[in-house]
Amino acid sequence: MQDFWLSFQQLMDPEYLLSHGGFYIVVLIVFAETGLFFGFFLPGDYLLFLAGLFCALGKIDVDITTMYLGILGAGILGNFTGYWFGYRTGPVLFKRKDSLLFKRKYVIMAEEFYQKYGGTALIIGRFVPIIRTFAPIFAGVVKLNFRKFVIYNVIGAFLWASLLTLTGYFLGVKFPTIIDYVEYIIVGLIVIAFLPIVFALLKRWLKTKKENKTNSNNN
Repeated sequence: MQDFWLSFQQLMDPEYLLSHGGFYIVVLIVFAETGLFFGFFLPGDYLLFLAGLFCALGKIDVDITTMYLGILGAGILGNFTGYWFGYRTGPVLFKRKDSLLFKRKYVIMAEEFYQKYGGTALIIGRFVPIIRTFAPIFAGVVKLNFRKFVIYNVIGAFLWASLLTLTGYFLGVKFPTIIDYVEYIIVGLIVIAFLPIVFALLKRWLKTKKENKTNSNNN
């Protein structure tokens, strides 16, 4: 069990992943997080940022063009996989029991997000953990027009990969000492990324509380 948790901690440590797995592990993680329902817990935003940063500082044996195109391609293919999975499973996904690698509440969260933003959820959701994983799956469940899905998929992947990976790269080129503050950067990116989820959960809690109070008064 101790070995399992050690491996899990290493999987969640982007610096370890970049140092030991390099380009291929980054591409694999991006693909899994953007298309496989069990990839929701994987590091996303800060992994892309650090990938660009490591390329700039020569801490990884791959150039920024290869890294960027690899991340872009993995993000696009990941969403296609998620769409296909949702298209094939359909409403059955909502009846699936919770497990270590699947939480039904995340599917419901993605559904609410999708209903609010429509197809653009595939673009906005790229920057939101959990939604990033389940939005393309739900798009498949509701059978979003495939042509529209392709457009949203490519635009979302392009913006996500460009903003995070290239920002990390150019900051690394301009300010090499930024690596000394990487822990603070990671914490900052995590906080920013999870804020929409925190607000959504708080809004849902307040709504539920208000409904329960109304029902109690009516009774």
